[in-house]
Amino acid sequence: MKAFFSAVWEYIKNTDKIFWLLTLSATVYGAILIASVQRTTEYNYLSTQIIAATLGYIGAIILSVMDYKTVAKMWWAVGGVAMFLTILVFFVGIQVEGTDDKAWLRLPGGFTFQPSELTKICFIITLAYHLSYLAEKGKLKKFTSLLGLMLHVAVPAILIHFQGDDGAALIFLIMFVVITFLAGVALRYYFVLLLAVGCAAPIVWTYLLNDDHRGRILALFDIDGNASNPFVWQQYQGKISIATGQLDGKGLFNGPRVDSEIVPYQENDFIFSVAGEELGFIGCLLLLAILFLIMIRAIMVASKSEDALGKFLCYGFFALIMVQTCLNIGMVLGFLPVIGVTLPFFSAGGTSAMCLYFGVGLVQSVYMHRNDPDKLNFRVDHYPTL
Repeated sequence: MKAFFSAVWEYIKNTDKIFWLLTLSATVYGAILIASVQRTTEYNYLSTQIIAATLGYIGAIILSVMDYKTVAKMWWAVGGVAMFLTILVFFVGIQVEGTDDKAWLRLPGGFTFQPSELTKICFIITLAYHLSYLAEKGKLKKFTSLLGLMLHVAVPAILIHFQGDDGAALIFLIMFVVITFLAGVALRYYFVLLLAVGCAAPIVWTYLLNDDHRGRILALFDIDGNASNPFVWQQYQGKISIATGQLDGKGLFNGPRVDSEIVPYQENDFIFSVAGEELGFIGCLLLLAILFLIMIRAIMVASKSEDALGKFLCYGFFALIMVQTCLNIGMVLGFLPVIGVTLPFFSAGGTSAMCLYFGVGLVQSVYMHRNDPDKLNFRVDHYPTL
């Protein structure tokens, strides 16, 4: 028993304790908000969240102990599992209540699993390994290398798009841009990408977007003027809930609008409106500060890594948290259309909570193995250049 506690203490000493504390703070804060919403529904979101977070923590500890270089060298298995589960959805996938996409697998015991959440973590691993390989060979800034990287992101994004989960597909694309930018892909390619997006926008609007997509985008210009518009209702009510909280909120478990469930999916995509109403501007600011510090800490761990692979893994986790946070908050505040993106660590959702901690484990692995003598020692310029 003494040896066990000694090993545990040694593990704790070697980890990034600040990073653990930040992610644990986000989990507890999110659980409190979910507990507040729990009074309005018979479904036990809180117990699902606690179970998922516990499993995620266990997975994170296992990944942190493993050398991230060993994990990344198994990219073929990591990518294979992700693609298998993603493709499996097309054959046995189900649509859960309250969603409009067929993107879940049914598990024993009545639980469901959303493969796209695990695929995000697998994508971080495989893309980091891909980028580190290119960096080692001195090919990171070549156009032919960029084409290979674009194919890397196109496969999961297209598959998930055809499942109907365009929000997740968009996350993959933006994560790809952020990670490759930080990794050092030449800046000129992003100017070309921006120009291509601008030129393609009219075609996408006319031929690729359906009426629901266009309605959600047009709703951004009418949120406060026509609340009866079905595309406007959720964001309008979410903004009202946040506004009624004022500085310090109505108090936990005491928000009348939370109690009335006037904001659809307030336990999930619109959990930020719960924080706004019950904890006010101070609660919202605290929530955003925790997420911001998690992102900063991931970048700090990246700066401590002496090899490209470790840096790119941390960049990937940073990109995941940043992209989902910006999309979710922008969505709730009416700056972006509603596309079904959860707020990391805070929104109810077992698969999301569990898989996020797998990403935490990868960052911890980079931190814990930063001084290993067998570093790959990629020496590349990580700053974008023309």
